[in-house]
Amino acid sequence: MKLDVNVLRYLSKDDFRVLTAVEMGMRNHEIVPSELVERIACLKHGGTYKVLKNLLKYKLLHHDASKYDGFRLTYLGYDFLAIKTLVNRGIFTGVGRQIGVGKESDIFEVAQEDGTILAMKLHRLGRTSFRAVKSKRDYLRHRSSFSWLYLSRLAALKEFAFMKALEEHDFPVPKAIDCNRHCVIMSLVQGYPMVQVKQLQNPETIFEKIIGIVVRLAEHGLIHCDFNEFNIMIDDEEKITMIDFPQMVSVSHRNAQMYFDRDIECIFKFFRKRFNMIFHEDKGESDETEVDENSRPSFYDITKDANALDRDLEASGFTRKEQNDLDKFIEGGVEKSEGSDEDDESDDEEQTCDSHEEENVDELKSLQLQEKKSSDGVEAEVKLDDTEKGENSEDKDDAESDEKEEEDDPELVKQLGKQRRRAMAAARGGRKSQSSRNTYKDKGGRSQNSKIHSNMSGGW
Repeated sequence: MKLDVNVLRYLSKDDFRVLTAVEMGMRNHEIVPSELVERIACLKHGGTYKVLKNLLKYKLLHHDASKYDGFRLTYLGYDFLAIKTLVNRGIFTGVGRQIGVGKESDIFEVAQEDGTILAMKLHRLGRTSFRAVKSKRDYLRHRSSFSWLYLSRLAALKEFAFMKALEEHDFPVPKAIDCNRHCVIMSLVQGYPMVQVKQLQNPETIFEKIIGIVVRLAEHGLIHCDFNEFNIMIDDEEKITMIDFPQMVSVSHRNAQMYFDRDIECIFKFFRKRFNMIFHEDKGESDETEVDENSRPSFYDITKDANALDRDLEASGFTRKEQNDLDKFIEGGVEKSEGSDEDDESDDEEQTCDSHEEENVDELKSLQLQEKKSSDGVEAEVKLDDTEKGENSEDKDDAESDEKEEEDDPELVKQLGKQRRRAMAAARGGRKSQSSRNTYKDKGGRSQNSKIHSNMSGGW
């Protein structure tokens, strides 16, 4: 949908009030009911329906009456809300031409009051060219349901945060100005995408700079994941600027090595085809050429910096557990705090485990000693219970040997004693079968409750 900002001239405060009401209702509704929009907007004399009709004319809302009468925001209406907020903040005063179109965003020029030109990036996740967001991006995390507008907002927030952090660490990125909803305002890069460049004065130098940026990002704990000729800007002085950061992940991500190798391969492939560069790893140039295995950067050779950005930005794949591990081992090996509950619980678990191990060792030692005594023929006197005095001589010998092993644990002695008595009673044929609660089902009979119900029904 084409962004026509001239419509903003004809929108009143009530129009934006109703747009905001629909936006608030979409937090819990895919299609916001008309009654809810009217209740949130709180316009006098039923003016909400008149405003809704006006917004539908400009395609800022979409009407859906399949299940119930309701409305939802379109991307154009979401654009107007973001632009209106940024204009009220004084970030820019006018919107110019469109300078870029991507699979998940549109980029426009905006002008400030003093004439400075900035770039406005509007994220548009969900268009037909890029709908597999749930499998290719991690904006949802643990959520199962989503809205395209909400995903676009998350992508804009993530890109603004990464751009701000990379700028503070002297990476060649645009300057982040402001962010609202799915809109990001940044400085305008004076240059061209690398894919449009046909010749370079020093392609080897540019290649080394680009590979150095990828390696330096990994040292700071980040991987771009889409570092190719479309996301690298170069100006007339051959100055490099990288763009597009919503898909960045941490080096702790489970697929970090694959993403890193893919970024490196994209750069090698582009310079090999576009500028006819020959690398040491290419075997096809001649038979005498030796393959240099160290020419390509390796993911495992990168040393991560202690002040990693993925921890501060909570990049994809960087969990809280890994953050605790970094706090303990990377940042100087800080010891556990004495007052933390987690440490107390872990200490208690270690103590209980140690005590259990000691008990098991003692039991094993006692068992070994008893077996040794029994093998040497040493006799021991054991007092039997009154219930076990009338047993056979073989049962008495077994009971005596078992009680020697278990006399240290009275509870275990009691449980095993019950099992022995049941086994002996069953051997003598005097054990009664235990009836379950559902035996009447096996016998084809009825339970006592069913009999009571039949009597009551007969009485009625």
